Amino acid sequence: MNGVEDEQLFLDEGDKGSRQIGGFQKQYQAHQKMRELTVLHQIEDIFYTFLAVVGVPINLVSILLLIRGKCGLSKCITIYLVANAGADLLVVFTDVMLFTVIPFHFPGTYLETTPAYSVLLVLLSTATDISVWFTVTFTIDRFVTICYQKLKIKYCTEETAVLIIITVSILLCLKNIPWYFAYEPEYVIDNVPWGGIVSMDFYTTDAWVAFDFLSIILTPFLPFILILMLNALTARHILVVSRVRRKLLVHSKSKNHTDPEMESRRKSIILLFTISGSFILLWMTNVVYFLYWRIANIYDYTGPHDPAYITEQSGYMLQLLSTCTNTCIYAVTQTKFRQQLKNAVKYPFTVIGKLLK
Repeated sequence: MNGVEDEQLFLDEGDKGSRQIGGFQKQYQAHQKMRELTVLHQIEDIFYTFLAVVGVPINLVSILLLIRGKCGLSKCITIYLVANAGADLLVVFTDVMLFTVIPFHFPGTYLETTPAYSVLLVLLSTATDISVWFTVTFTIDRFVTICYQKLKIKYCTEETAVLIIITVSILLCLKNIPWYFAYEPEYVIDNVPWGGIVSMDFYTTDAWVAFDFLSIILTPFLPFILILMLNALTARHILVVSRVRRKLLVHSKSKNHTDPEMESRRKSIILLFTISGSFILLWMTNVVYFLYWRIANIYDYTGPHDPAYITEQSGYMLQLLSTCTNTCIYAVTQTKFRQQLKNAVKYPFTVIGKLLK
């Protein structure tokens, strides 16, 4: 194809309703047919395949190591981190593998029929929402632990953590069910509906407009605001307390000016800020673009080389990359987790060595 034909195909596909909607739904139809035409799409093919291959084992390893309880973390923190890793694993499985990699490399499978497509959209949206909100619940738990010692005794418990995780999961599952009914078949072959395009009712019916607005607020704007605000309050509290305790230590008669309590909090604080900071940075491009897209009222792209399209797809790749970063964060910030990870990597070789002897 020449450049004009490529861009016309891109516009034709865009007109079919592949526009992103609440929760950053991907521009699926146009994306699938244009991936091989630009350097960006070639990068995407490699990136999504790599993410599918690496994302599953990384998150599984995190879950297994955290469940063993030998990483030096409290049971409450461990529950939140295991839940977060499970949510990230679900995002990799639904969004990367089922929704992107398999349909592209194996076109024409049942996954491209309208019912399967609609179910995948529900699962994809639910997994993304849960992954984001589990980061929020972890941030809230650490905020309470660090800033409110009295409330910590009642709130920061295993029972509360399990209850919050189950409640958030159920609510977000129910919230995303309507996505199943937001799409209609792109075409029908032998009475089998294929593909999915957004129903026109989605843009005109008050109920759908309200649902779209709710989806946008819940993911990612409210989590973004909460995480930024809670981390700012946590940092402020740490600075105030550190200043006070430092003065007390200086005026004390003890020759040892180390503070065991502040030292014990240090790793927890580092873990909180790195996880939250990673989430903010990797979602930032998508959030900023989405705000621009809404304000500028952009509905179509001029072609696959449109800067807006490139920015959107790059932001989406960074967003999905966040599903694989937490294991690296644990390894860098948590000494015992790093040791457990080394032991897990060495274990197969140790077993093989014993068998050979």
